[in-house]
Amino acid sequence: MIAGQPKILGRALVFLATLVLSALALGSSALAVPDARPAIEVWKSPSCGCCQKWADYLESNGFSVSAKNTTHGMLDRIKRQAGIGPKLASCHTGLIAGYTIEGHVPADDIKRLLAERPDAVGLTVPDMPLGSPGMEQPDGKTEPYDVLLVKQDGSTEIFAKH
Repeated sequence: MIAGQPKILGRALVFLATLVLSALALGSSALAVPDARPAIEVWKSPSCGCCQKWADYLESNGFSVSAKNTTHGMLDRIKRQAGIGPKLASCHTGLIAGYTIEGHVPADDIKRLLAERPDAVGLTVPDMPLGSPGMEQPDGKTEPYDVLLVKQDGSTEIFAKH
């Protein structure tokens, strides 16, 4: 062996080991599983308690919720820009993966929308039906309601019955 070769070889091995460990560390963070919870932005009035109850309900049903308080005027503008007319409106508007979710839409219906990916504006539960998510009553009273699929042309069809 040539004098000094073991020292050079030792440094080369340390350098190589450092490169490999660094690559593994970077690769493991790149392979880390991202938050699998669908992210939804909820625009609402700060004075509406049922809107916050709906946002909390979504959070407890697997969504990552970003609730944003706004004025009634801005909320109306958001609805119009999202393709939700007055007859389809409710008290809050959610935006998720290119879709609009208007009103007290159940979490399972939103998940189905995201799985099926129809060519549509989104879903709406017009008004505020008793017993819908966020509109639960202390006495347990409910009323039947439909979740409507809002199509690109503004027409609707029943997406789910509750």
